[in-house]
Amino acid sequence: MFPEYRDLISQLKGHDVHFTRLFDKHNDLDQRIANMEAQIQPSTHIEIENLKKEKLLLKDQLYAILKKAAD
Repeated sequence: MFPEYRDLISQLKGHDVHFTRLFDKHNDLDQRIANMEAQIQPSTHIEIENLKKEKLLLKDQLYAILKKAAD
């Protein structure tokens, strides 16, 4: 996610608690969705879609933080 901001992500994860929480939650959701899609974890199509929407919102928030920090 956001390879062009790799260094900035590392910096923020070390200094910004809010960013780190969002980043970790995004990664957790990504893993849960992958497990559900692989049928490792039981779920419904609606649950997966809702998690994907939540993950997208987190990604948007992370991007906004990265853009602001990069300026």
